[in-house]
Amino acid sequence: MAQQRGMVACDRICGARHIRSLPLPLPQAACAEHILEGQAVVSPTLSVSQTIFRINLFSTHTMNVIILSIIVLGIIGIVGAAVLYAVARKFYVQEDPRIDQVEALLPGANCGGCGRSGCRDFAAACVGADTLDGLTCPSSSTETMKKIGEIVGLAPVAAKPKIAVIKCNGTCELRPAHARFEGAPSCAVLSSLGTGQSACPNGCLGCGDCVEACPWGAMRMNLETGLPEVIEDKCVGCGACVKACPRSIIELRNKGPRGMRVFVACSNKEKGALAMKACKVACIGCGKCAKNCPHEAIAVNSNLAYIDYEKCKLCKKCVEVCPTHAIHAVNFPVKKAEPAATESKA
Repeated sequence: MAQQRGMVACDRICGARHIRSLPLPLPQAACAEHILEGQAVVSPTLSVSQTIFRINLFSTHTMNVIILSIIVLGIIGIVGAAVLYAVARKFYVQEDPRIDQVEALLPGANCGGCGRSGCRDFAAACVGADTLDGLTCPSSSTETMKKIGEIVGLAPVAAKPKIAVIKCNGTCELRPAHARFEGAPSCAVLSSLGTGQSACPNGCLGCGDCVEACPWGAMRMNLETGLPEVIEDKCVGCGACVKACPRSIIELRNKGPRGMRVFVACSNKEKGALAMKACKVACIGCGKCAKNCPHEAIAVNSNLAYIDYEKCKLCKKCVEVCPTHAIHAVNFPVKKAEPAATESKA
């Protein structure tokens, strides 16, 4: 005998007209949208009040679970906070308050010019040291170092101010390029690939890594020469540019009286002919500067002259005898031109 079928609507629960064909006699059944606790709750035999009761029972159970979860998580958070507080109190290390006082006097650039990882590390070293010998912040003035000495109870050691110098004078005209690099504008990347865009294996690469590394804005690139320039009024001698240069053409030297200094503006260690072929103002290692220096401040090693700034007395005799003009004298007063000899009276 064919089984009879009937139509069941879910409008008793939600008012929706989900029509479903079910065999008769009608069992407990429901549409897929109304499943509570894994069982069908819609039945043509349930009244509206029974359906609402079941829904309220499910809602109450759900709220109890949520409230219980919140209470458990809150208890876990309180216990965890108490444990962390106890551990923090147990392992608390009392720090010398003078460290904060010294750090407040420092510029806070964390340039590393003092040889420490940062200004706070330098302050901690000053507080824990027996002497301030070797502990000098190049970015701080003499007055600041005196105040630091008063805080830590030590006498500050005066240090000669230093400044960065560029040991390369190979401009675009004097050091012609033989290649063109198309890639990341970085001296570090270009140095890892080979000689660079010119034939000089030791010259400036001209990408400006030193300019980006300077925390004081004391360097800039000269677009005409292709070389970096040091802004003397801003340079504090921190050495950040020295670390950034992959070819080590930047050196920290004594600033000198009134900023006067003499140095070899070349880093090429090739022999004379090869050096001159790569750059017209390269040091050829002839040794004339060393022979004419009355203070023995110049030494020639690996075809390259070097002037010891501790021994140099700024006499400039080396500048006068250098055949390639590789030695530079900076900030010297310009000599007045001697008046032309007048003709003798007739």
